[in-house]
Amino acid sequence: MNQKYFNYQLIILVLFVWSCFSCSNQTTKNAENTKPYTEKFRPQYHFSPDSAWMNDPNGMVYFEGEYHLFYQFYPDSNVWGPMHWGHAISTDLVHWQHLPVALSPDSLGFIFSGSAVVDRNNTSGFGSKENPPLIAIFTYHNPEIVEAGGVEVESQAIAYSLDKGRSWTKYEGNPVIPNDGNRDFRDPNVIWNEEIQKWNLVLSASDHVQIYSSENLKEWKHESDFGIDAGTHDGVWECPDLFPLQIEGTDEMKWVLIVNINPGGPNGGSGTQYFLGEFNGHEYTADSKETNWVDWGRDNYAGVTWSDVPKEDGRRIFLGWMSNWDYAAVVPTKRWRSAMTLPRSLSLIKKKDSYVLKSTPVKEIDLLTDESTSVITENIEVLGEKKLDLKGRALNQSRISLEFEMEETLPQSFGVVFENDLGERVILSYLSSTGQFQFNRTKSGDMSFSDKFSGVSFAPYKIGSTVTLDIFVDAASSEIFVDGGELVMTEIFFSTQPFSTLKVFADKQALTLRRAEVTAIRSIWNK
Repeated sequence: MNQKYFNYQLIILVLFVWSCFSCSNQTTKNAENTKPYTEKFRPQYHFSPDSAWMNDPNGMVYFEGEYHLFYQFYPDSNVWGPMHWGHAISTDLVHWQHLPVALSPDSLGFIFSGSAVVDRNNTSGFGSKENPPLIAIFTYHNPEIVEAGGVEVESQAIAYSLDKGRSWTKYEGNPVIPNDGNRDFRDPNVIWNEEIQKWNLVLSASDHVQIYSSENLKEWKHESDFGIDAGTHDGVWECPDLFPLQIEGTDEMKWVLIVNINPGGPNGGSGTQYFLGEFNGHEYTADSKETNWVDWGRDNYAGVTWSDVPKEDGRRIFLGWMSNWDYAAVVPTKRWRSAMTLPRSLSLIKKKDSYVLKSTPVKEIDLLTDESTSVITENIEVLGEKKLDLKGRALNQSRISLEFEMEETLPQSFGVVFENDLGERVILSYLSSTGQFQFNRTKSGDMSFSDKFSGVSFAPYKIGSTVTLDIFVDAASSEIFVDGGELVMTEIFFSTQPFSTLKVFADKQALTLRRAEVTAIRSIWNK
């Protein structure tokens, strides 16, 4: 996955500039901080690379007690360049161990996004049933074809590992899916389909997705296309994911198709849409061609799910890149750029006559709780603005849980403010007149790096008599889960100082703050 109009000559220029200033940049890195993971804006409980550039999560697979996270990575700079697959593993989804680069560019091109699976029946023949191979399937992006002005830039390839993902061998028969005439032809995602006893693959082809099947992961048959007349088409479709999900409290199943798009997100830049429907191993049929959004914030992109999570676990676990292509390359970090969202469990619920894809932080986040939850207030009336007593707890590494109860007449607006001593703030509010949540970061701190960063994001939502907000705040990010994840907004910010003040407000009409809790979250880098 990468930007639609990326120019190859710009790559050469970036590499030249980087080579000229690499020594200078290294000095800056060393001077910035001698202790790793304590740099300004460094997330403390979200995954980030030790250094250099990172974007899309790739190849997420669970195998023998380890969650593998691969990701788009350029190890030689903190801006985008020739893509590799970075690699990290975790046993609990929160603490991560960095491993060496898994896949590097070669004569066929850069290593773009893709997926990974456990080939348990050794259909590929690369391993054995006793030692099943891990198979990574990824996109080759050929810069020489780009430079020559050609179209057949991207193709799909595989690699295998027989040592729990520590080393990888690229298949000598690559590519396994040649380019079909689309310049944007990438991001393969593979699942084993029990119904047809074959592998299915979905990949992005410009403004739609293509579906394939295979018996051995090496030879693929094109089955069908989906999306030419569905969803949003304001940008290139990227990073799809296709999987079944049971509707909570029923025996009914829906197939979820996640499709990322850049640009075309609900609040500008990149975003992640989804469809619900039926899939028979050959064709995908959506219940509706309308767009739904996984996350209404501006900073959750390229999200996909882990494969091979044990059935007894019962979860579909999602992870996204916590940035936006509108400004990802210029955010004010130095040693590294970008972080991932919290891992999230996806679930389907039925609300009246429609279905909603919920996202909730994985339960393993509780492993990072620094102390028992602190109740800072209960059952207070809010009219106007009220500052809450934090009892000494910091906001920038915490979970804030709020429950509001409405009167018959709704406030004109209500919400929460995070603020520091410099007057920098972010505001989450609900506007009754428009029926939407809004996240305002127009006074959030440093916004000088991009004229596309400042602004107000919106998300339509119909509230009930009570509303719950779970807000996870890290050094430079907030992830907001409304009513248990029925609505999600992810937003980053770069305040000069940490936020130290928490306020709630209600305009024109009072409401009751039933409960407010602040829970400290430990750093994942200092066990």
